[in-house]
Amino acid sequence: MALAFTSSTAIHTSLSSSSYEQPKVSQLGNFQLLDQPQIPLKALNFSQRRCLVKPLNAEPKRNESIVPSATTIAAPLPEVEEKVEAADYEKLAKELENASPLEIMDKALEKFGNDIAIAFSGAEDVALIEYAHITGRPFRVFSLDTGRLNPETYQLFDAVEKHYGIRIEYMFPDAVEVQTLVRSKGLFSFYEDGHQECCRVRKVRPLRRALKGLRAWITGQRKDQSPGTRSEIPVVQVDPVFEGLDGGIGSLVKWNPVANVDGKDVWNFLRAMNVPVNSLHSKGYVSIGCEPCTRPVLPGQHEREGRWWWEDAKAKECGLHKGNIKDESVNGNGNSVVQANGSANVADIFDTKDIVTLSRPGIENLLKLEDRREPWLVVLYAPWCRFCQAMEGSYVELAEKLGGSGVKVGKFRADGEQKTFAQQELQLGSFPTILFFPKHSSQPIKYPSEKRDVDSLLAFVNALR
Repeated sequence: MALAFTSSTAIHTSLSSSSYEQPKVSQLGNFQLLDQPQIPLKALNFSQRRCLVKPLNAEPKRNESIVPSATTIAAPLPEVEEKVEAADYEKLAKELENASPLEIMDKALEKFGNDIAIAFSGAEDVALIEYAHITGRPFRVFSLDTGRLNPETYQLFDAVEKHYGIRIEYMFPDAVEVQTLVRSKGLFSFYEDGHQECCRVRKVRPLRRALKGLRAWITGQRKDQSPGTRSEIPVVQVDPVFEGLDGGIGSLVKWNPVANVDGKDVWNFLRAMNVPVNSLHSKGYVSIGCEPCTRPVLPGQHEREGRWWWEDAKAKECGLHKGNIKDESVNGNGNSVVQANGSANVADIFDTKDIVTLSRPGIENLLKLEDRREPWLVVLYAPWCRFCQAMEGSYVELAEKLGGSGVKVGKFRADGEQKTFAQQELQLGSFPTILFFPKHSSQPIKYPSEKRDVDSLLAFVNALR
């Protein structure tokens, strides 16, 4: 899909006067950038809108989540809509399939007001900020500072803030978690055992905190970025992994305005609009992440070959877009292929040293104990269940937090041959089911809520331990 865009001095007066010197990029991966792109520009009839709407009501406290910046929010914001079912967004995605990125961005900002923000990684995502700027609507931008970004990326952050007159809302990893990881495994453990653990500490958990303060977010994902994981992303969807402000599955909407746009068209747009870009692009970098995990690509190589080059090319996601990864045992309808015994042939989840794997005899023994030495929290799960997959990060983090507290954290795979037993003896109704086994009672207590974030689960445990 080619980009359709227009320009207007009324909405972009900073273009001609910008003092930012854009690096010249002659080669980006497998496509050439034109020094003088011949792109027709028509006048946009967008004015700086000031909507006569009611301001948002006072919002609940957002624990460590991103908050609006005074320099980013320039006008009253519309009321946000109620949480909508996934089917509604599937319909909306089809309606917007052929819409331009500008139309999609405008729709997203219109729907969610102050409860939506652009995720800015310091690469081509500046196109998202430009589209938001063109709409004339107020918008918010946040970014994850992992502590291991390139100096050029930090320079771009500063240039973008000055160019648009905004303040990026930065999210940082937990200092104690980073310290523990580095002291125990060193600075470059990801070269030996994979990038997921480091990304979970430095990127995924800070992102989860940010998204807990939102009802929607905007990403720069494109279908052509990663053939193995992003080829089917829609322009809008209910986020399959993370939870939003209201908590629970379906509480967060994910917008991908440039999903159908080719990378070369994004770059032609950026050059035509004369916006800041990362100077690393002029050195052969296309997809840019943390410094140790990013390298230039050669002509003809795919852009994602410059990321985590020592790992499987089919699963190059850091965890921010984990919902894109589809197991090979999933059929064309998105359903898991189930074996004859009723269990799906997929990789196990909740796989960490802090979570005890319980066998059938183990869970039966736990049921019989009326005087345990310590209480237990156990999740009944099926690894193919997308709701179980969605809570994996929260449950793993919870297990780490409860380490040494006297509460054991376990898991019991309850599909296949174990499903009938789990339904009869363990109160299994649907996956996942979470049970708390108190110290002095054989009867487990079932977690009653669909809010499976760390804080909610921890409150449940602390109330019963």
